[in-house]
Amino acid sequence: MMLTTHVLVGLALAAPVLLVAPELGPAALVGGAVGGAFPDADMYTAHRRTLHFPVYFSALALPTLVIAAAVTTPATVALGVGLLAAAIHCQMDAFGGGLELRPWKGTSERAVYDHYRGHWRSPRRWIRYDGAPEDFLLGVGLGVPLWLVLDGPFDTVVVVALVISAVYAAVRKRLPDLAPFVVSVAPDAVATYLPDEYEDA
Repeated sequence: MMLTTHVLVGLALAAPVLLVAPELGPAALVGGAVGGAFPDADMYTAHRRTLHFPVYFSALALPTLVIAAAVTTPATVALGVGLLAAAIHCQMDAFGGGLELRPWKGTSERAVYDHYRGHWRSPRRWIRYDGAPEDFLLGVGLGVPLWLVLDGPFDTVVVVALVISAVYAAVRKRLPDLAPFVVSVAPDAVATYLPDEYEDA
């Protein structure tokens, strides 16, 4: 799924904190957005393996949320919501497509790496690929209510995420055609960080 979808999921997880404890809302929202995005920081270093921990993030999220409920500070709330968002991110990636450059072809059986069990989880393809129409619609379904209830910089984050999502979804199927050009012009120092799939474009 798109990075923007994961950020919107993180914000949606944090939004109820605004109702319960408005003073902790900003910390929860920052934690949710950062946690939702964090696993994809491995985009160019063994994506969905280096920073994707579907079991370990889930195992850490629950006790951290319990601690946040017992010792309620902006830091504990942000960490708890952030770990929950990261855990859900990793689970959601298994519901999407595989890691191939053109995931709509369904040729890869690698969705997200399960470090606990030591193997790749297979893609379920409920959302066929990142940037698919259903991925975009999920983002809109989360983003519109968030935009209505959030204010300040957070509603701006929602609008920016939705605009990026719309553009990415519109061009997603054309992007693999650029891979050979990117590989041909990338300096060696950069080329080592390009996903392996670029070589097979």
